[in-house]
Amino acid sequence: MQTNVEDLGALERRLNVSVPQEKIETEIESRLKHLARTAKLPGFRPGKVPLKIVMQQYGPQVRQEVISDVLKKNFSEAVREKNLRIAGYPRFEPRQPAENATQFEFSATFEVYPDVVVGDLSAIRVERPVVDISQSDIDNTVEVLRKQRVQYEPAEREAQSGDRINIDYHGRIDGVEFAGGKAENFTLVLGEGTLLKDFEEPLIGMSAGQVKTFEVTFPADYHGKEVAGKTAVFEVTLNGVESSRLPDADMEFARSLGVADGDIEKMRVEIEANLRREASRRIKTRLKEQVMQALLDATSIQAPKALVEMEQERLMQEAREELASRGLSAKNLPLPEDLLLERAQRRVNLGLILGELVKSHGLHPKPEQVRAVVEDLAQSYENPAEVIKWHYSVPDRLNEVESAALEDNVVMWVLEKVAVADKSVTLDELMGRS
Repeated sequence: MQTNVEDLGALERRLNVSVPQEKIETEIESRLKHLARTAKLPGFRPGKVPLKIVMQQYGPQVRQEVISDVLKKNFSEAVREKNLRIAGYPRFEPRQPAENATQFEFSATFEVYPDVVVGDLSAIRVERPVVDISQSDIDNTVEVLRKQRVQYEPAEREAQSGDRINIDYHGRIDGVEFAGGKAENFTLVLGEGTLLKDFEEPLIGMSAGQVKTFEVTFPADYHGKEVAGKTAVFEVTLNGVESSRLPDADMEFARSLGVADGDIEKMRVEIEANLRREASRRIKTRLKEQVMQALLDATSIQAPKALVEMEQERLMQEAREELASRGLSAKNLPLPEDLLLERAQRRVNLGLILGELVKSHGLHPKPEQVRAVVEDLAQSYENPAEVIKWHYSVPDRLNEVESAALEDNVVMWVLEKVAVADKSVTLDELMGRS
C-alpha cells in the first residue's frame, strides 16, 4: 500500500491510497470460491455450482463488497500510519483505473481536528456573586409557599385584585367576531396578567350577574397577528367571584412542607438550607458561564465543519422533538437554523477547548468528585439515598454526572488563572427576580 496526504485547507485533507490490483482480484476470487461451496442455484446441488456461474451471478456484488472493505481497511491503516485525527466521516472516491492498471487507487477526503492552544487568561476578570441569606429572604420564601397553596371561596361582593372570577365574554372588531374572541365559563385570577391589562381592569368592581361592555386595543406586537393593533368591543358577563385565602404559617403548614412534627423553627431552618443550596448552584452556574465565555474569548479556534453540522442536526432533532411534545410541527413553525448553527458552533468550540484542557492538565474527574456531584443532586429529592442508588445501579447513568464533574474541574482550573472579584448581590438578584 502506498499513501500520500494533501492539504486542501486549514483542516481539510485528502488521503490518496494505492493498493495492488492483484491483491483485490485474489480476494474476490477467494470469496467467490467460498461462496460456491454453499451457493444454491436452480438445477445444481448445493456446493456443486460451477465457479464460472457463481462469478456471473454474484461477481459484481462480491467485487463491490471487496472494494468497500479495501477502502475501509486501508484507510484505517493509513490514518494510523500518518497519525491523523479524523473529524467526522471521510468521503471515499475510487479513481477510474487506466487500462491494464496494476494498482487500485482511491482518495478519501476528510477533516482533521485542529490544534487547540488556549490563550492567556490572566487579563480576564470574573465576577463571583456573594449572597447572604437573611431572615427576610426566608420570610419571602414562606410567603411564596403560602401563595402556592392558596385556596378560594365564594365571595358575595364586588371583584377586586387577587380574586378568582368566572366570566363569559364575546368580542367583535368592526362588528365582526374573531378567532379567540369568545369564551364561556372562563376562569382567571385578577392581577396575574392572564389577559391584557386593558381587559382585566374594567372587571374590577363588577358583581356576579353584572354585564359590562368596553373597548380593548390590542398591542401592535400582539402574538395574534390578525388582531394586532386593532380595537375590539367586548361584552363581558361576570358569573361569580371567589376571594383568596392563604394558609397560616402554622404547624399544619409546616407539616404540608414535610416537617413531620410541625415545628415552625425547623421548617425555617430547612427553608434556609434549601435557599443556600439553590444560591450555591446559581453562583456555580454564573461562574461556569463566565469561565466558558472567557475560554472562547481567549482561544482562536476553527472547528471542523463536519462536527458543527452534526451538532446542528442534533440540536434540530431536539427542537423537533420538543415541538412534537407540544403538539406542534416544524412545518408550521420553522426552526431558527441560523441560531441553531451559532449554538452548534459554540458547543463544538467549547468541546474542543475543554478536551484539550482535560488532556493537557489531567482534569479528568476522580470517583469521589463524581460521587459528590451525585450526592448534591440527590439532596433535592425526598429520599436522597434512593436517588444515589439509582445513579450507580446502571453505569451509563453516571455519564452526565461525570461530564458535570469534568466541567467543574475545568472551571476550578480557569479560576486559578483569571482575576476573580467578589460581588455582593441580594438573593432576588441572584435568582433573577429583580
